[in-house]
Amino acid sequence: MQPAMAVLLCGYYGEHNIGDDALLEVLLGQLPHGCMPLVTANDAAALAQRGIATVPRRSLPHVLKALRGCSALVLGGGSLLQDTTSFPSLLYYAALITAARLEGKPVLLWAQGLGPLRRRRSRALVRAVLPMVSAASWRDRGSAQLAQRWGCPGSVAPDPVWAFPSRPWHGRGGPIVVCWRAVPQLSGEQWLPYLQALGELAERHGREVIWLPLHRDQDRGLLERLSREGLMPADLAGRSREVLAERPEEVVAMAADAGLVVAMRLHGLILAAIAGAPCAALSYDPKVAAAADQLGCDCHGLAVPPPPPAELAARWAAALDRPAPAAVLEQLRQQAAEHRSVLARLEG
Repeated sequence: MQPAMAVLLCGYYGEHNIGDDALLEVLLGQLPHGCMPLVTANDAAALAQRGIATVPRRSLPHVLKALRGCSALVLGGGSLLQDTTSFPSLLYYAALITAARLEGKPVLLWAQGLGPLRRRRSRALVRAVLPMVSAASWRDRGSAQLAQRWGCPGSVAPDPVWAFPSRPWHGRGGPIVVCWRAVPQLSGEQWLPYLQALGELAERHGREVIWLPLHRDQDRGLLERLSREGLMPADLAGRSREVLAERPEEVVAMAADAGLVVAMRLHGLILAAIAGAPCAALSYDPKVAAAADQLGCDCHGLAVPPPPPAELAARWAAALDRPAPAAVLEQLRQQAAEHRSVLARLEG
């Protein structure tokens, strides 16, 4: 019997972001038999409760030490090679890739997006490290094309969370769930058209509105903040409550009971869709618009002025209690499972 192969899984894990937790769930499920994962995480206790071994994500020395005891490095999910977060963040992942290759260990990029890379030095750094990668899969065609030009070809498939376990939808007549977040495009009275549309929709159809934060630190309390700023229509405020979820499975369960989910968060949209829930999107980032396009649901981009609240409410009403075709969801699920192929390099 072969001994277990220790694999370091590096990503934005243990940060109280349900979307990234969903990515980790799928990645763990796609690892070949015989792999023993060690996960970089900020809140180790949350993962330890599920029996997952961790290393402190924010300590590069600890992560490099852990890497020396592993047989491979997997950068898993999201867009890690970008400088929007910060240039030091990009240096962190470049250092891990370089260290792994110097130690003769394979480096796999699993379901990655590439960029944004806004600094010249960032682009130079990524062009230097990408050829060190052993195998890669990309979550969008633009990232794959840029990576290929820079010496790192790979397969392309939709976001892997499309392959997260689903459940039947039974939310006809159920509440409206919003997965909204603070974004640069919306401040103060810029929220009003969306809140007015939401309030009109909920009042006309007699629905409760559940505010569901996907990132505990960034999204929690948005309902309270908008109310405190005097932006919430009175009827909408009376129909609204915030509900906290700890795990992706809880988000899927809530979506399965919903008449409509209006999501700003990418993985809020995907987790709702795989529950079979009717969906609409507010896109603060092209990745959200791309997922809405794959799903075929209504999407408004926050970079352009909103339509009148009555028009937006009518668009959302058209989606209410009308889930996406099952065939579309199944096709996305099958395509997303193709990210598993890059992990085959770990077999044996």
